[in-house]
Amino acid sequence: AVLVAVRSAGALHRLLDVLPVFQGDPRIVTRFTLVPGSDFDIDALAALERSGARTLPWDDALRARHDLILAASPKGGLHRLSGPRVLLPHGAGFNKSIDDDGSPGIPSGLDPYYLLVGDEPWADLHALAHEEQVARLDSRSHLAASRSVVVGDPTLDRLLASAPQRDVYRDALGTGSRRLVAVTSTWGPESLLTRRPGLAAELTGLLPYDAYQVALILHPNQHSRIGAFDLARQLAPAFDAGLVLAAPYEEWAALLVAADAVVTDHGSTALYAAALGTPVVNAYDGGNEVLPGSPMARLLDSTPRLTSAAALEAACLAASSADTRGHAAEAFASQGQALARLRTHLYRLLGLSPQPGVPDSPAFPLPSSPSRRPLAFAVRAEVADVHVSVRRFPVHAREPAHHRAAEFPGAGVRHLQSAAVLWRRADSTTAPSGRTAWTAEGWTAQAMEESPSCRTAAAILTRSRVLIRHRSAGLLTARVEPSRNGGRISYPDPSLVVSAVHAWLGDRTDPAFAVTLVCDAGSVAVRVHLDTAHPDDLDYEL
Repeated sequence: AVLVAVRSAGALHRLLDVLPVFQGDPRIVTRFTLVPGSDFDIDALAALERSGARTLPWDDALRARHDLILAASPKGGLHRLSGPRVLLPHGAGFNKSIDDDGSPGIPSGLDPYYLLVGDEPWADLHALAHEEQVARLDSRSHLAASRSVVVGDPTLDRLLASAPQRDVYRDALGTGSRRLVAVTSTWGPESLLTRRPGLAAELTGLLPYDAYQVALILHPNQHSRIGAFDLARQLAPAFDAGLVLAAPYEEWAALLVAADAVVTDHGSTALYAAALGTPVVNAYDGGNEVLPGSPMARLLDSTPRLTSAAALEAACLAASSADTRGHAAEAFASQGQALARLRTHLYRLLGLSPQPGVPDSPAFPLPSSPSRRPLAFAVRAEVADVHVSVRRFPVHAREPAHHRAAEFPGAGVRHLQSAAVLWRRADSTTAPSGRTAWTAEGWTAQAMEESPSCRTAAAILTRSRVLIRHRSAGLLTARVEPSRNGGRISYPDPSLVVSAVHAWLGDRTDPAFAVTLVCDAGSVAVRVHLDTAHPDDLDYEL
């Protein structure tokens, strides 16, 4: 009987990464209990209920004898539980100390205030990720350090096992050829979300949508403190501009694997990014929580500083030239071996022989929260002969735009009425019997008639074919060539091609031409063949 003692959602997630050590062993029965006293226990209880785990009330857990007890936080009266007790790290690196929480200047995971009952350690085994952590613990309590072992970090091993799936994660997120920037925030008064709550929204407003994707990774305590309802309300403008918010369990890690750069405060997520070799940009505004000389302190000292959202591109360029994996090596030993090492110690405490074979660190599942596709844009365009450069931003962007573009029918009425470019995507499903459908020719004519501001209306038929009606040039067909790179092909959003054609056409009046445009989206350039409308496209059903 293994009891998993959970105090918060973050601690639960850490422990779930450990449980594959028992995979396939019918002798092991796992029960969970919620340790009282945390301000963040509600989400932990909800997560347990969703998982289908069998739970024990805390009082019942105190009365029972357990063959093994696993915990990832030293707080909450764990010494009162009966059975061999194992303490695992709550995060990576033991980098922070929290005011009014245990001994000053010592992280709780290494603090004798929490690790000792009287003069005795309450944990029978303290599993740590690096010898440096044992040395720091030994300087505070030789007795506690004498019960510690270095096993590595199971969560890091899952990240490393997931690295080959990077392209799969990016496909699930709809990243395409864009650069994915992950903004990570820990919790507390010095966190990025507390000090710069609008940074993610600023980045979605400043970075061209077709060149960058922005994701926000929050500490589970932030999810618990704010709640899903208020997060959705507070971040609504950024969501409308394409922001991805990572779910707190597993999805955050898939996004980290998929990211091209990480913007971070002093949370330990950045150390995982560094271990993956991902460029790290420092957005921590300083304070008292980071411990001098800790792996996180050294990482932040070696990475470029982000002073404002507008400086991100320069900071990412500087970060790409710095190899931060050495700092991660100071926090994570025995990489790729954590489950095997940990299993040896846990089965010893259970008095059992492990099952045959070596436990594998499972890769993280696919992200299930793709970004919301924006329905309206402020478009900046530059035309030079047949080359058209297009950059699209949220409609509330302050800089001047060449035109506004909006999707019918999803965009709001105000955006539809003011847009110079309207587009509609063909329905990929078969229309039910009895329902009428617009043809591409019919809808583009209707859009022009009902929207006096509209100068270009487009029916997006496929990812490579668009019927375009221009108020002066008439009906045209645009065929998009895919971009090819390393055996992979990708297409830009066809609505971007519509804006490029609109900018190039200007006030041209002669539709009897064939031309090939080069459309530059910022992350990819594609060739667009423009010609008089193909007859088959006119009756394409929308």
